[in-house]
Amino acid sequence: MKALFITEKPSVAREFAAALNINAKNRDGYMEGDKAVITWCVGHLVTMSYPDQYDPALKKWDLETIPFIPETFKYETIPGVQKQFDIVSSLLNREDIDTIYVCTDSGREGEYIYRLVDQQANVSKDKKKKRVWIDSQTKEEVIRGVKEAKDLSEYDNLAAAAYLRAKEDYLMGINFSRVLTLKYGWTLGNYLNQKRSLVVAVGRVMTCVLGMIVKREREIRTFVPTPFYRILGHFDCQGFQVEAEWKAVKGSKYFESNKLYKDNGFLDKKDAQEFIKCLEDGSNNETIVVSSSKRQEKKNPPLLYNLAELQNECSKRFKLSPDETLKVVQDLYEKKLVTYPRTDARVLSSAVAKEIYKNVSGLNNYAPLSGFANEIMQGKKYQEIIKTKYVDDKKITDHYAIIPTGQAVNSLSRISEMGQKVYDVIARRFLSIFMPPAVYLKIKLETQTKGEAFFANFKMLKDPGYLKVTGMGGQKKEVALTEEQINAISSLKKGMKLPVKEYKIKDGTTSAPKRYNSGSLILAMENAGQLIEDEDLREQIKGSGIGTSATRAEIVKKLVSNKYIALNKKTQIVTPTLTGEMIVNVVSASIGSLLNPTLTASWEKGLTYVAEGSVTEEEYMQKLDKFVTQKTNIVKQNNFQYQLRQSFDQIAPYYQKKK
Repeated sequence: MKALFITEKPSVAREFAAALNINAKNRDGYMEGDKAVITWCVGHLVTMSYPDQYDPALKKWDLETIPFIPETFKYETIPGVQKQFDIVSSLLNREDIDTIYVCTDSGREGEYIYRLVDQQANVSKDKKKKRVWIDSQTKEEVIRGVKEAKDLSEYDNLAAAAYLRAKEDYLMGINFSRVLTLKYGWTLGNYLNQKRSLVVAVGRVMTCVLGMIVKREREIRTFVPTPFYRILGHFDCQGFQVEAEWKAVKGSKYFESNKLYKDNGFLDKKDAQEFIKCLEDGSNNETIVVSSSKRQEKKNPPLLYNLAELQNECSKRFKLSPDETLKVVQDLYEKKLVTYPRTDARVLSSAVAKEIYKNVSGLNNYAPLSGFANEIMQGKKYQEIIKTKYVDDKKITDHYAIIPTGQAVNSLSRISEMGQKVYDVIARRFLSIFMPPAVYLKIKLETQTKGEAFFANFKMLKDPGYLKVTGMGGQKKEVALTEEQINAISSLKKGMKLPVKEYKIKDGTTSAPKRYNSGSLILAMENAGQLIEDEDLREQIKGSGIGTSATRAEIVKKLVSNKYIALNKKTQIVTPTLTGEMIVNVVSASIGSLLNPTLTASWEKGLTYVAEGSVTEEEYMQKLDKFVTQKTNIVKQNNFQYQLRQSFDQIAPYYQKKK
């Protein structure tokens, strides 16, 4: 009897054959050795059938035939891969094969790819089925994955979540796209002078993301800049000048005054001028020291990359779209250079942490970072990592963070230039977690003039620590002070008087919100529509995401190909098109909840509960059926054509090309 290994693509099949020392001969669509057979899917081989496969009458889009919710779903082989499906199906059912090792991608989508094939091929339940779950494609990991393969049934909940995700996208996509197209397609088409009905493509995640982009565009459009006037004091501190800024803290006569923008700027320049006059009158051109301090502050290395953080980094650094980043890192994964890329985790598992020295020592062979890798190995700095925030089993669902495997480093020269750059970014972030924190010197000075407080803050890098590995990129430019100046400020005592050189006004203006770039959009999707700029804060308040790490890049790509959004290749800035904004108006008027990121994220959370086994497939399906039926019927009953045309008139001028 033989074992059958089924992978997701031919290149992975070859890697498995090599890792497992299967001396296999090439056949048509598979490889065969004395004790094992290896075959592959080519991505999805099976898909859900369109409504006309249930009834030919459903090919015509008609309000009378929706909502369409079949009791039993139909599936079919994708025509272009029928030949490979037939090969895989015959192997799965071959009498001399008694054990099937499922080696598709270790994630929800990979699970779904195999389960559909198994179902369509009607594989006997008597065959032993094992699930190989791996974090990288190195030889050791493949061998471990096969050796520790669990019974496929242990992944039934994950498979249930995968089926439900597909049913959800199918039911929402078909019913909502049809009902909105039938009701408003002509209104959209006529307005755009297309002389035909415009198909309204709707997706649970895609439409929500489009809504986020349009919402941001409208915030920018309606933004009115507010000028404000800050007050700066220039004080003489033992021979050199210190610039301090006034703040209306408690005790100030302007504390919580409506004459201010926030707590440090006047809204009217006249008020600012009068304030300076007031400070100058009777203060003897002096300010009194309230406090001065000097202290060290440590900044720890950031957490490791998950896919969203890496996509954001590559968007900023290399102007790569999320889809391009995923392709690059997937290639690095398949070449055994990095671990599994479609991950949401930013930490390591405790099991991996125990063996992490292997990954570090492998980077001794990576010339740009060999010195740091050697330093970590010599100092055995990897031994303490398990006790740090970089290792946390509770924060890992399927896979740990993206890190270098430490293997195949010599093959980097054969990788694309961009692949080498992305590898370097991942490797630097990885090694940085073993390095000491960066140490800053913070100097603070507070003075008062006539009861009004002035503050001066200085921050200087004393020891770069981990920044030696990651580079100084992204660090704010620090103010350089001499040792003499530092001592002069920090030696000031409470009650001492400093001569005032001058008070002056500094003009400022409030800034409009920034447009999303492709990377920040992915981060906002990861956190249910909220973009948190600060990386540490992002991790603390991480909630439910919209879409998954595996699907987000594809969703952005689809919005671009549908011409609902425009993506500037040079800057990676994302803006809506007129069509995209019109569709948001249509959805907003008819199924507004589709634009709610929190609600969209709750569907994703529900799928996670199914995968964990805390919500049943039936419970989820019931909720889904009810939602689709209710929303479809509401759209059928309403007619917002007139109101929508008015709303299109309001937004169209923003898209007229400048002559």
